[in-house]
Amino acid sequence: MNRTDALIRVLLVDDHAMLRAGFRTILDSQPDITVVGEAATGAEAVAKASTLRPDVITMDVQMPDMDGIEATRRIVADHEVEAAIAIITTFDRDDYLYQALDAGASGFLLKNAGAEDLIAAVRALAAGDGMLAPEVTRRVLARFTRASESVPALATAPSPSPSPQGSTALVEPLTDREADVLALLADARSNAEIAGALYIGEATVKTHVSRILQKLGARDRVQAVVLAHRMGLA
Repeated sequence: MNRTDALIRVLLVDDHAMLRAGFRTILDSQPDITVVGEAATGAEAVAKASTLRPDVITMDVQMPDMDGIEATRRIVADHEVEAAIAIITTFDRDDYLYQALDAGASGFLLKNAGAEDLIAAVRALAAGDGMLAPEVTRRVLARFTRASESVPALATAPSPSPSPQGSTALVEPLTDREADVLALLADARSNAEIAGALYIGEATVKTHVSRILQKLGARDRVQAVVLAHRMGLA
């Protein structure tokens, strides 16, 4: 998804009406973002994602009827819905984080994040750049680094394994340059920072990132990094 010429359509999912109202005020104040709907339960989120077709969904975890993790899993499984999902919760717990990423979420923010962080997250997800709150990024990478310590290096690419969405992973080896880009993605570098570090243009970085996502069967940058660590590629 890459919406640079249209409003970013957002669906807000949380069982607290006041929080949804606050998020709506913040996001609707931006000229490039519009809130197209709200949901108070996971089941309602699944239904509205299908009918409203938002670009980005902010998803609470603990809700009536269906939690945000299961709602995320069902929305991602609906191939007609292309929304990127950001889990937003008060619970700074590793299990929620890993379950959310496994379910197909593209980002994770805590509810104590500032308005600027929320706006930046929505824009990043709409552009296809998954994101994690800075305070949890190190834990994610540390977990998958430990899990992959005994896996062979990239030069001997492992057999395909499920991606965070259960799709086919690594169909062909990454090139040396793609491996360099992936390593910098794992270091949470932006396209501009990657371009500067590798002395290449940003357009070239975008091409490499697209190829990496295709080869890993990943939905976005965050899930590419998670999958790469699982497979010992970063």
